[in-house]
Amino acid sequence: MTPATFASLAAYNKWANRRLYEACGRLDESDYRAPRQSFFGSIHATLNHILVGDRIWLGRLEGRQSGIKALDQILYDDLAELRIARTAEDERVERTVAAIAAPALGQPFTYRNMAGEAKSFPLGDVLMHLFNHQTHHRGQVHGLLSATPVPPPSLDLILFLAE
Repeated sequence: MTPATFASLAAYNKWANRRLYEACGRLDESDYRAPRQSFFGSIHATLNHILVGDRIWLGRLEGRQSGIKALDQILYDDLAELRIARTAEDERVERTVAAIAAPALGQPFTYRNMAGEAKSFPLGDVLMHLFNHQTHHRGQVHGLLSATPVPPPSLDLILFLAE
């Protein structure tokens, strides 16, 4: 794990989110909000959860409170507003990752989880979790899109690297 690896993952995250939101933006409102068998229950709720997770982790990394009350919190009820917030958060991810020096990646990072319990992991592992969490839930939205008239976009990392 190097700063360059995380910079690449941040750029990929931004690219994948843009592609996913473009597809979701082509859904009619009923398909976008439809209850679906999934952990968060809809495309809208899952997209909100990804942003919730990012805000929690970036707040921890920045030493600030995120203001998040629950993992299923709906931060934005409107897709257009959610998309604007997602774009801004992707920029924040890139800035945050760019500010991390290589020696810090192996250092312990201590934080409190949502239950208030102290946790500590190497900073590089925390960043890997941040990006893996995003990928995991983008995959869920991708699967949910498969049940709509809008085809899910390819989100393969290798496609991003080839562009």
